[in-house]
Amino acid sequence: MFGTSRPGANAYRQMSVDTDALAASPHQLIVMLFDGALRAIDTAAAQMQAGDIEGKGRSVSKAIEIVGSGLAASLDLKAGGEIAANLASLYDYVVRELVAANLHDDAGKLDRARKLLAQMRANWIAIGGAVAP
Repeated sequence: MFGTSRPGANAYRQMSVDTDALAASPHQLIVMLFDGALRAIDTAAAQMQAGDIEGKGRSVSKAIEIVGSGLAASLDLKAGGEIAANLASLYDYVVRELVAANLHDDAGKLDRARKLLAQMRANWIAIGGAVAP
């Protein structure tokens, strides 16, 4: 009668995420990207520890996609100048650490990527008050 798949709950959860994204400011959207990447890394770490190679690969790929195609793509290198260029370099470093962590089952690299993203998230939130809505 009740399976492990809960399409109704998953659809509701996705609708909630979609609604949150539509209502979010550009600043909040970046926080959401950081949160998604951090969740994916945490999941990958647990999967790595459990020996779930396939799951770990999916989770790391998700984190890479968020960092590379979400966070990095949100940068305006022309308008952002040196700060945007530095952020692009940091995002590139995080992606390389995630790739290496996945290839070599290296929890240390996964942790370094996570710590760097968490610090960047905290810094982004700290400047939030200075950004006009």
